Amino acid sequence: MTANGAASVLINGETVDCLSSLDRGLLYGDGVFETLHVEQGSLRFWRRHMTRLRAGCHCLGIDGIDPGVLHAEAGRLLAGVDRCVLKLIITRGTGGRGYGPTGCGAPTRILQRHAAPDYPPALSREGVRVRLCQASLSHNPRLAGIKHLNRLEQVLARSEWDDPDIHEGLMFDANGRLVEGTMSNVFLLLDEGLVTPALSRCGVAGVTRSVVLQLAQRLGLPVQRRDVSADELDRAAEVFLTNSLIGIWPVRRLDARTWPVGAVTRQLQDALAGLEEEGADWVNDIKSGGQND
Repeated sequence: MTANGAASVLINGETVDCLSSLDRGLLYGDGVFETLHVEQGSLRFWRRHMTRLRAGCHCLGIDGIDPGVLHAEAGRLLAGVDRCVLKLIITRGTGGRGYGPTGCGAPTRILQRHAAPDYPPALSREGVRVRLCQASLSHNPRLAGIKHLNRLEQVLARSEWDDPDIHEGLMFDANGRLVEGTMSNVFLLLDEGLVTPALSRCGVAGVTRSVVLQLAQRLGLPVQRRDVSADELDRAAEVFLTNSLIGIWPVRRLDARTWPVGAVTRQLQDALAGLEEEGADWVNDIKSGGQND
């Protein structure tokens, strides 16, 4: 509960703030989650988040997820709230000891409302400083792309620095391929056009990443999803990061290497901002009552 008595957490539709110690999300990270940006009462890219959520549940064999129920519960939690972050978590539910998933009950639905991060506008305008992480990402093609609850690799990577002037860390796989940031996807502008790591072995296929890929195609920009080496990062003319809360952050500095905030990055930033005016296919308003999936 918040200070004014409004619910900030719903678990299976109930205003509670405790979870069974037998929940498999807690025991094994057995579940998926989504982080949604809420601005002016609107849940941004609801359909795309639901598509990824259901794909993750399908991959893990978690059944019984109803986007309409989630939408209704989100509406309750966000009533009267203009700007915040909604975290939506689905676990397999409760079960006994052991990894085997048989005997679990219905999936657990957890919706959390958090204050929106107060990122300075200068980060989008002037760019951010990043670092290279020592922690690497292991290969698991079956889990690649989905946003499952086991995020220990990202936790270890993010614990490598506490310098407030460094806003993100770039992560590689064990073979030295660039994959993503600890909380973001990464794009490079190379000679052949816009390139982003393929995420076929590991990494999270971000919702904003998918939007930017589509926007780039609409703008006539050549786009590739492929393996990216560390030396290509150094050769890139522009580099930027994406996620649902930051939108697009230009990368300005990595150690002694610097990049400009280039024309392609600005073009995509403007196009992403312009989506708010294009209607419900891109942005779904929680107040409209539409149960889009």
